[in-house]
Amino acid sequence: MDMNQDDFSHDACEGCALGASRREFLRTGVAAALATLATLGARSAAALPINWVNALGVNGSTVSYPLPAADGVQIDKDHECILVRWQNEVYAFSLSCPHQHTALHWMEADARFQCPKHKSKYQPDGSFISGRATRAMDRFTLHQDGGNIVVDLAELHKQDKDPAGWHAAAIKLS
Repeated sequence: MDMNQDDFSHDACEGCALGASRREFLRTGVAAALATLATLGARSAAALPINWVNALGVNGSTVSYPLPAADGVQIDKDHECILVRWQNEVYAFSLSCPHQHTALHWMEADARFQCPKHKSKYQPDGSFISGRATRAMDRFTLHQDGGNIVVDLAELHKQDKDPAGWHAAAIKLS
């Protein structure tokens, strides 16, 4: 079928909000696509950045890291620890998903953690969003020592079995 400019006219589509011509339709579509890209760009800019870190020191089962200066995610692969500063709090998590212990990934554009195996999703504070897991990310006990965060890798709190310990495993910053 041969289509021309008249086939896309306003008369051919009564009440259509897209405009009177193919050119206007394309202009509207391009403007919408650019607006979507701008929104995605703004969302990415607001996302928490990720850094790979090494512990400053190790003392038995404890490891220390510098207090993060800004909101973000730091991953120490050697100690399988995730350190997060988010909304004036600091958390330390096990790198493994609580469902089947697969290493979690940080999805920077979505500002959340996700398990690559079964797609369980978690907030930056470790709270469970959705997926096959049945609980939040596991948190380590931690405390602040001057300008450092000290994480005890021997004290892991599971949200479903130790809710009080899990909630307490956070440092509120002033």
